[in-house]
Amino acid sequence: MIASLSLATDVLVIGGGLAGAWAAVAAAREGADVVLVDKGHCGTSGVTATAGPGHWWAPPDRREAAVTDRLKRSLGLGDPDWMRRILDLTWSSLPGLADYYAFSTDDRGEVQYRALRGPEYMRAMRAYAVAAGARILDHHPALQLLRHGDGSIAGASGIALRGERPWTIRAGAVVLAAGGTAFASRLLGSATNTGDGLLMGVEAGADLSGMEFTNYYTPALAGTNMARSMAYSFARWFDADDRELDIPNGPEVTPHLARALLKGPLFCRLDRVPADIRAVMPQVQPNFVLPFARLGIDAYGERFEVVLHAEGTVRGIGGLRVDDNDCQTAVPGLYVAGDNASRELVTGAISGGGAVNSSWALSSGQWAGAAAARRARSTGARETDLAIATGQTGLAPRRGVRVVDTAGAVQAVREELNAYDKNIFRQGEALAASMVRLDEIWKELADHGRAEGRAGLRLREAAALVAAGRWSKAAALSRRESRGMHRREDAPGLDPRLSSRQRAQGLDRVVTRFEPAPTQAEVA
Repeated sequence: MIASLSLATDVLVIGGGLAGAWAAVAAAREGADVVLVDKGHCGTSGVTATAGPGHWWAPPDRREAAVTDRLKRSLGLGDPDWMRRILDLTWSSLPGLADYYAFSTDDRGEVQYRALRGPEYMRAMRAYAVAAGARILDHHPALQLLRHGDGSIAGASGIALRGERPWTIRAGAVVLAAGGTAFASRLLGSATNTGDGLLMGVEAGADLSGMEFTNYYTPALAGTNMARSMAYSFARWFDADDRELDIPNGPEVTPHLARALLKGPLFCRLDRVPADIRAVMPQVQPNFVLPFARLGIDAYGERFEVVLHAEGTVRGIGGLRVDDNDCQTAVPGLYVAGDNASRELVTGAISGGGAVNSSWALSSGQWAGAAAARRARSTGARETDLAIATGQTGLAPRRGVRVVDTAGAVQAVREELNAYDKNIFRQGEALAASMVRLDEIWKELADHGRAEGRAGLRLREAAALVAAGRWSKAAALSRRESRGMHRREDAPGLDPRLSSRQRAQGLDRVVTRFEPAPTQAEVA
């Protein structure tokens, strides 16, 4: 029998992407003992490591203009105070990374902090966290949270992939930063982002927000998973007969591209990309150019076929609801950051793209990490107190154990959450049908699913994907209007009565409800 690993720490950070690394740094700076566990390898796993992330970077004299613009585009769901907070913390935090990251300079020799090179950024963040004192356990996915009898968080348990060794870590506070989910779309960098943190959080008693805003799509060279969109803002679009299509580029381009793809193949030319952007593309988005080079395609001279990749909550919005300014959830001692958290407060009903999303990861990670450290100092790990396992589906079947179709469950999520006609162009009848299918799969997994080792991890990932899909569909069904990226073909206009955030919760039965709409004074 393989001996399990048992540890105790002040702060446990689950997830080693951008938000998790910033959380570990912030908690360690507060003097806390910090352990970070990652399903992959902290520094290379997650979507930031494959990207060229920008940040919401605005000098103090331009902040209010930036907030005003973003608030207008948030369509009633953003919060200006939260926007100001992340602008301020982004501005003060990035220069502190200079000991670990070589920032580029412009033609005048001025340091450019806004846009970073993803692979180097994440290597720098790992070094930053280690230097701050955090202990990192790579390839140690968490499977479930632990809870005290009073409902507060006690830690987590999981499995070390090498040797399939179980682990348990007791903690005074936990930061969930396990990333969002692209609903198994095979988006580059999202292999470890299967919604595990969402499932663990809800099982422990947290709720969600913004799960209807999970249908963000990005164009990509057909046959690849390289979805980096900056160059496509200059694209020209063509059908299979090389007729140029009247598709305007901009924030509303996605439905136009999806309608074209539903009719047949779609092609693109990037001959309008300016020379200066072409020159810096290998540095700012290095992964964008690689598939073209490997396939022998001149990205800026030749026509090539494109598809749309679903990005789910990665560049969508939904996630665990933030309950206070410290990014604590509704569960005492459980904090949330990055893609694991709903970004509605800073993005509203539209995507934050790369810039706002990166600043949100940086900021929410630090707020959550610092607050978790403060709580842990006051409570301790309470190692001798009873710890109750909260994991259910895939871990504690309700009926007799039998083999379940894990791969089939994941494929069903792909079909229901990625298809253009079901997820971009939404209708009540289709949403309800998706719910019926996903509910049946969830029941099968919850009633009979149980496995050990890596098979157990795959089963929990499938359960998390199905759960996230059900929350997304239920929220989309309840929001009977079109707002931001959420488009209802059977309710095409804005409904003023729904100008508020929508919560979702529940496992076997999903429940949604709208928060009271904010007053004009609250959004001013």
